[in-house]
Order: sequence, then C-alpha cells, then structure tokens
Amino acid sequence: MIIFNYGTLIDPFLRDVRKFTPGFSGIKVGGYVLDVCCGTGEQVFEYGRKGITAIGIDIDLNMLKIALKNKAKNNLENVSFQQADATNLPFSDCHFDCVSISFGLHDKGRIAREKIVSEMKRVVKPDGTIIFIDFQVPLPANMWGLFARVIEFLVNGDHYRGFKDYLRSSVINNLISTNHLHEVDRFLFKNGLIIAIRAVQS
Repeated sequence: MIIFNYGTLIDPFLRDVRKFTPGFSGIKVGGYVLDVCCGTGEQVFEYGRKGITAIGIDIDLNMLKIALKNKAKNNLENVSFQQADATNLPFSDCHFDCVSISFGLHDKGRIAREKIVSEMKRVVKPDGTIIFIDFQVPLPANMWGLFARVIEFLVNGDHYRGFKDYLRSSVINNLISTNHLHEVDRFLFKNGLIIAIRAVQS
C-alpha cells in the first residue's frame, strides 16, 4: 500500500517540491549530496539532473528496488542508492556538501528522529547545508491538511503513531535547536501544508 501510494500519488504530488530543492540547497554542479530516507529516489534524481552527485539511502529494500528501476529509466550516472539505517549512517564525518531529508521525520518516534538529525549533522561538512522538508505544524485547516491526515491514517501502524506525535510539537524547529543548527531560509508549499527549511551549523 505504501509503495503504491508513493509511486502513483505521493511522487507526482511532490514533483514541484523535488524540482525546487536542488536550487534551494545552494549546492552547485559537482557537489556531493546525501538524501536520507530517499524512498523511490525522486529527490536523488532531481539532484542528479542538476549535475550534483547524489546518494540516496533507505532501510526499505522494496523502496530501493523501485529507486534502482527508476535509475535505469533516468540514465543518470551521478546518482546511486544503498540500503542503510538513517539512525546510523555508514559514512565518515564531514563527508557531504549537503544532506537532505524529505518526509522522513514525521513518521518516526522521537528517539529515532533525534538520532537521524544527529547523524545528518555528523556527516555534513562544517560549511555544508542540511535540508528538512516535511509537514508544516500545525497542518493548515484546508483541503491539503485533510489530505495529509487521510493519507497518514490509511498507512496506520507505527507510521501513523509517529505522525500524531509529530503534530503535537514543532519537531523540526526543536531538532534544529537541540543540534545547534541555524535556520537560513524556509519556503512553504501547497498552501502551507509543506515546509522546506535550509539550515547550517551554528
């Protein structure tokens, strides 16, 4: 069900966000980017199309199979994928110019969210950029907010429990603060449903 939603509903819905992100990140041609919880790889492909070398990691092998299938269709040599746990990234310190995560925090428990952002900070260069893209809190009181609630409810399980906890507080702002990051810029999509934040190390 999750894979079906991503391939036929979620990926098209996020197309404008995906295309926006490479420019928003400030990373130039030849830069080196890690996309955490990459899912079907659509954000990774957008980096690749801009001449950025990008790696996508995800723990879900089914998602990665789709990403690898899509890679063959996109014919991009500067992108790659591997299975990895976002709470324990298999990369050395200060390895990437940019690390991004889109819709990979709202479905996690608090401890996992904290570990993921800590790892993202560890593997990005001191002068690098961290990109957060997820639901804005609170959700807007419009059709987009209702759409998000319905989709997350249908997924159910731990995913939905993480989503409900995410909505109880300003998760991304708190994670930026506790990890001593500094917000540089933010942008809203879908009438306030989605927020993109660019942060650097303080």
